[in-house]
Amino acid sequence: MNKISPNGIFPNVISRRGMMKGLAAGVPLAAVLADPLLARAAAEKLETVTIATSDGRRVSGALAMPERTPAASVLLVHEWWGLNDQIRAVAADFAKQGYMALALDMYGGQLAGAGERDAARALMKAVKPEEGVATVAAWAAWLKEHVKGTGRLGTVGWCFGGGWSLNTAVHAPVDACVVYYGRVNKKAAELASLKGPVLGHFATRDQWINQQMIDGFEAEMTKAGKPFTTHWYEADHAFANPTGSRYDKDDAKLSWKRTTAFFRKHLA
Repeated sequence: MNKISPNGIFPNVISRRGMMKGLAAGVPLAAVLADPLLARAAAEKLETVTIATSDGRRVSGALAMPERTPAASVLLVHEWWGLNDQIRAVAADFAKQGYMALALDMYGGQLAGAGERDAARALMKAVKPEEGVATVAAWAAWLKEHVKGTGRLGTVGWCFGGGWSLNTAVHAPVDACVVYYGRVNKKAAELASLKGPVLGHFATRDQWINQQMIDGFEAEMTKAGKPFTTHWYEADHAFANPTGSRYDKDDAKLSWKRTTAFFRKHLA
């Protein structure tokens, strides 16, 4: 049984929490994401930030700051589950790499639990396109103008967030955009506003973000005269998510290595 200290706090609970935070700081990202306790410990380090959008709404995100500033920024867009501890933990890892990282919240604080696909689908469909654009544009501007930033900005997202990573780059001056198996069915006229290159990670067994869609995207990017790099993995949709049943350790590791190298090249 826990003994209560004079100030009313369980000392052994505090020590466990401190231990988990310390452990989260010293293990590989994939291991942190796969362990709910480690992911929570990493997520707890982030600061909640709220800003106003051009359409008058208030939106929130989780901010991770690097040790040294000024720093380039990375804007993260969550999967259809919402802004959970895993995405916050990825932001924390970007901060360890030296970036100012902001994991935005497209759902206004709502979340779907692991495996609650119907709930996740409902949350995803509830995002109005015009409001989504206003949200990502507001965060992009906030990061570009941040007093501790360099003005350089990259975006990255997974699944639902992968499509919105590209949407952000279409509607804001983004220096580097990474898409993990997200919707990229855009025409050359839409892609003409892209400022920086696009890196895409896609899976051969993905029945949703499939070969036909990616072939079309590559053709439209070529038409628009925009630089892009596509990587294919012998895997399923969501292969980079260690909490899912379709996780592929080797492909996730390789894609992450390519992502971090891409940002180092274009955000330095």
